[in-house]
Amino acid sequence: MSAPVRPAFLARRFNQRRGAGQGGPDRSSTQPAAGSISGSTKTSNVGFQVSPMRHATRMLARSLTGAALVLALAQPTLARQAQTEGLGTIAVQQLPNEARQTLERIEAGGPFPYDKDGSRFGNYERILPLKERGYYREYTVKSARSRNRGAKRIVCGGEQRAANDCYYTEDHYNSFKRILK
Repeated sequence: MSAPVRPAFLARRFNQRRGAGQGGPDRSSTQPAAGSISGSTKTSNVGFQVSPMRHATRMLARSLTGAALVLALAQPTLARQAQTEGLGTIAVQQLPNEARQTLERIEAGGPFPYDKDGSRFGNYERILPLKERGYYREYTVKSARSRNRGAKRIVCGGEQRAANDCYYTEDHYNSFKRILK
């Protein structure tokens, strides 16, 4: 019975694994020496053959992976810029009465109904424009129906009594509107 016909690259691998004859793998002249380039294949130092197409594919995959990594690292920065540019605005006259009263208390320097009023706002989500640490302070907008502080706040930046750079949130810091005077 005759041996099955195999493509050349499979025959070489088959012969390497089985061992041709008694002397181990077939290292005849059909196979280049380790580390050399011959014909259409490149043999690495460990004896594996890598075709030029496979090498090019690996290099392309590495390049695409690197590009994807760069884009992934840049995405939060781009999203942050889009968020700060997309802040809405609200006029003082459009604010609820409770928010206007809170704004008046801020300009007067107090008194404030809650101990946390006037404390530092970290802007950790970076929704507001980026400023130095301690720039923003938060103030509670009283809500008649809430038993606790509720979700409404005014966040102001700069001098504590100036109330120049103020933002209003109804949803506990998820979105902000810049207060226009």
